[in-house]
Amino acid sequence: MQKRIVILPGDGIGPEVTAAAERVLTEIGTAYGHEFEVKHAYLGGAAIDEYGTPLPQETIDACQQSDAVLLGAVGGPKWDSLPGDIRPEKGLLGLRKSLGLFANLRPVTIFDSLADASPLKDEVVQGVDLLIVRELTGGLYFGEPRERREVNGEETAVDTLIYSRSEIERIVRRGFELARERRGILTSVDKANVLESSRLWREVVEEVAGDYPEVTYSHMLVDNAAMQLIRNPKQFDVIVTENMFGDILSDEASMITGSLGMLPSASLSESGPGLFEPIHGSAPDIAGKGIANPLATLSSVVLMLAYTLEMPEEAKALQKAIDDVLKNGYRTADLTDQANVLSTDEMTEKVVEALKQTTATS
Repeated sequence: MQKRIVILPGDGIGPEVTAAAERVLTEIGTAYGHEFEVKHAYLGGAAIDEYGTPLPQETIDACQQSDAVLLGAVGGPKWDSLPGDIRPEKGLLGLRKSLGLFANLRPVTIFDSLADASPLKDEVVQGVDLLIVRELTGGLYFGEPRERREVNGEETAVDTLIYSRSEIERIVRRGFELARERRGILTSVDKANVLESSRLWREVVEEVAGDYPEVTYSHMLVDNAAMQLIRNPKQFDVIVTENMFGDILSDEASMITGSLGMLPSASLSESGPGLFEPIHGSAPDIAGKGIANPLATLSSVVLMLAYTLEMPEEAKALQKAIDDVLKNGYRTADLTDQANVLSTDEMTEKVVEALKQTTATS
């Protein structure tokens, strides 16, 4: 089977972790008889340096013609002084919009072998397995007007939060569908006691819920959700929420696992290629040192195999390889304070070795 994959290395540690992913994809192709046609393209700061824009048309075209897109990370202090409309992050927002990506899936799973890396007590985190479903195309990040203006003689900044009923309905439906495939529990997070957009959100959830009688659902205010993620994260199965709330809550949830370097994400459209990326940033302070944790990116490849490339067996094999490596005690620097840690390349090779063992016995 041939699949076209666009890799966007991006900035900071992005090229290092996407190189790890490409190495693993090569092994999967060999083991299962697939041909992955890989093309590299520019996004973010690297694109600004090369093209003067964070999202070149060449990148958009390549991604739209692909089966899936894998991203490393974007941004860094080198570009922090640029105007907001040409910063690296603007490229990522534009790419999401050009691909029609509206559903961002961020799984949060505790590996038993890494429970001691969590800042929370073992009894709180053991068994955590939740999925945050974040709306990607609306809300404060895209609302207009976005501007600074003078009001009563004082400089004032304006951001606008806009959601349409159709935008809310499609992400809520995706949340219910995913909950139905998992444990059948959906928590809708909003701020309906304050925001009109959240009141509309809650109304839509109530309407859509009637189509999913097998799913138990509830509403939770975002401030309470932030607290409950720390107090009792095991109560959650699927959390569905709007753009900014999902951005914040998923970063909070990531620390339950003990490291941002462990969590993947998938951004999906109604049809067409998905975008897969680790949720960590570009980490410019460690870029080029060969110590970045590649496992979030490799876990993003798991999601890519499962959700877009329709290769469930391959996804399970790669997930098992990652699990086995961690169970065997291998760690990168972000997961331990011990001296004996693996580099990015060494951790990647451990996953490849485990993958070979898994595919040889399957």
